[in-house]
Amino acid sequence: MTSIFFEDEEITENDLYFLCYMIERVARKIHQKNRYVVNQIPKEEWLRLISLADVLHSENPDKIEDEWIRDYELQLGEFDVLSVDSELVKTIPTQTQMGKVYMRLIIDTLQPGENYVDGMIRVYNNELCETLDNYNCGAYYEPSYFIARAYINGGF
Repeated sequence: MTSIFFEDEEITENDLYFLCYMIERVARKIHQKNRYVVNQIPKEEWLRLISLADVLHSENPDKIEDEWIRDYELQLGEFDVLSVDSELVKTIPTQTQMGKVYMRLIIDTLQPGENYVDGMIRVYNNELCETLDNYNCGAYYEPSYFIARAYINGGF
């Protein structure tokens, strides 16, 4: 995949990771599921954002959160991914950790001819995300190849 601004500039896995990390941050801040954030931002914007990711990653993440919420009119919801059973969960995964989980899943299941943005939209709209985002079950801690196999097989 190449940048929409410069044809000779390749989009990297780090650019994809940055988007996954920011999706997680924004979703947690507005109490929505990741799928909501992904679907509220048009594909053309995702292509623009991933093309700018190498620059945006040096910005203050709080600023980017606020810009996405404002610019894409993201609404406050009632889903709190951090609301867990304290007897089952001692440590909640960070936005960084979950960004890596989703980045690896997208890369591991990328279809022939599919770019990172299409893969991102496909993965975040899959039912497996309900399990990954349920921190009471710990599926997010599984090795990336196991998560990818669960995705391909339709569940854990």
